[in-house]
Amino acid sequence: MKTKLLAAVAVLAMTGAAQAEVIFAHGANPGNPRYIAAEKWADLYAACAGEEVNHAPAATMGNDAEMLTSAQSGVIQVSANSQGAMSQIVPEVGLLGLPFLFSDLPTAWAVVDGEVGDMIDERAQSAGLKVLGFWDNGIRNITHTSKHVSSPEDVAGMKIRTPPDPMTLAIFEALGANPAPLAWSELPSALRSGVFEGQENPLVNIHSAKLHDITPYVTMTGHKYESTPVVASMAWWSGLDAAKQECALNATAEAGEIQRGLSLKGDATLRPRMTEEGAQFAEADKAAYIAATASVYDQYAADYPELVAALKAAAGLE
Repeated sequence: MKTKLLAAVAVLAMTGAAQAEVIFAHGANPGNPRYIAAEKWADLYAACAGEEVNHAPAATMGNDAEMLTSAQSGVIQVSANSQGAMSQIVPEVGLLGLPFLFSDLPTAWAVVDGEVGDMIDERAQSAGLKVLGFWDNGIRNITHTSKHVSSPEDVAGMKIRTPPDPMTLAIFEALGANPAPLAWSELPSALRSGVFEGQENPLVNIHSAKLHDITPYVTMTGHKYESTPVVASMAWWSGLDAAKQECALNATAEAGEIQRGLSLKGDATLRPRMTEEGAQFAEADKAAYIAATASVYDQYAADYPELVAALKAAAGLE
């Protein structure tokens, strides 16, 4: 009872403090496009709404799942979060990560900025979150401590870290790997200790976290896309007047243009830079990977037939 009481007092204290400022929380470190965009969001919203913004990066407010819970309860106001963690609350957002769905980032952005994004926002609001927009978390590739994984057979049995995302787990289970979810902030130490042989992320995240120092074998699988949903506490959002709501939406869009641009640039420029820093690149047999993960579409189409069909059509797969 005493522990529960202390926890309740702590939450109330944090909530009270948050009323004097807007907390924008995320898990990225300095140099990552998400961090840069969050700083821009803080400046834009503060200038527009006349409210102080506390930029809380690097998982100082907890991991992605914990930040979403804090946003739902009103402890924090805004989080640039992860598709995987959010899919635990809004399963439909996970379908953006169907294997090899998007061949390039602009196609993915067009989809999340349209009706699919509106549908995800509607579902999120019923769970206590308002989607302010979708930033980018890139098209993902696999890194390994000791070898390239150019074919699906190379992934079989691999101990690979994934985000807490059922879609990513399904993809690597279809490939015969041994995937396990782990918080982003704990990944470097887990790789160094040998708990995992490798991981998967876009180049921009791999480079900013220096994961290529630990797992220098980079295979360009491009196996899935992930967004960065920027979500607000519905309690906070509902208490804003129309002008401040517009400030939040505009700040998300403007900072998102910067973040997306950095992500796109990273995909084009980081490979030679990482090579100079010791990374070794290889191409994947995409056709073999696509064939090996086709069952994931069947799995999700059974539960979400219309959305899977709509996503395939929007991505040009049908």
